[in-house]
Amino acid sequence: MKVMKRSWRVVALLAFVLVLAAACSGSGASPTAGQQFSNIGNNLGDSAAKGAPAAIPAPPGVGTTPENGIPTLVTNPSRNLILTANVSMKTGDPWATADKARAIANGLGGDVLAMSQTGQGENRSALITVRVPSDRFDEALRQLKLLDGEVVTSNVDAKDVTDQFTDLQARLLAKQAEEQRYLQLFPQAKTVDETLKIDAALGNVRTQIEQLQGQLNLIKNRTDFSTITMSIAPLVTVPTTTSGVWDPAVTFAKAIAALSVFFKFAADLAIWLLVFGWIPLIALAIALAASRMRRPSVTAPTT
Repeated sequence: MKVMKRSWRVVALLAFVLVLAAACSGSGASPTAGQQFSNIGNNLGDSAAKGAPAAIPAPPGVGTTPENGIPTLVTNPSRNLILTANVSMKTGDPWATADKARAIANGLGGDVLAMSQTGQGENRSALITVRVPSDRFDEALRQLKLLDGEVVTSNVDAKDVTDQFTDLQARLLAKQAEEQRYLQLFPQAKTVDETLKIDAALGNVRTQIEQLQGQLNLIKNRTDFSTITMSIAPLVTVPTTTSGVWDPAVTFAKAIAALSVFFKFAADLAIWLLVFGWIPLIALAIALAASRMRRPSVTAPTT
């Protein structure tokens, strides 16, 4: 009995130790998990407080969506893009259409880069190149497609020069800093030779600064203003020929036309007979009377 009691005590002691260990491990894991969830919640709260977007933004790019013959661009304003468009149209009066395109560009704050009008009569044609502010590029295309005429071909292109623009800016800042260093060295020159060397180096740096600034201005001008080239040709309708192709509708139309001509001829003939038909009847009556007068009389025989 004593041995059995000791065995039960050992088993109960082991069970108590196992339960205690499990409780300790559970209490140690709970704060860690809770801390992790708390950190995640804090991170989300900080992101929301800082105005972080809820969704991952799409990578920057350019897309085209055709609309009534002329596509439009969906651009990213954070990128430096050179926008160009080429439109080929056919209109009844190409010269008038070119003048309207010039008016559209001027109304949107742009101007005309080149314009030519050639031909005469129905063979007139025009070629015009305009530039408009890049933020009015889509509006310019929208107004151009509303012009009277038919868009034959069109294409819109966007060239990303953001990396080139950023590189030029960095090189310009470096050269401007180098210029300042040479200017600081001028007062420290002790000999004429040192002064001449510093002056030559300074002149070289300033030349590079002007070149970089010119390149930046050119890119900025091309990104601030977009170019649209329009080729306008006359709208000529070419008659379609159906020779060699049997068309029942055409045959039916011809038959109706021939029938109307026949009825017209019959009506004209009836009118002529009504007006002049009595003349041959009178002549026939006169001929019959004359023949009766010339016929000899027959005497009765005597008995």
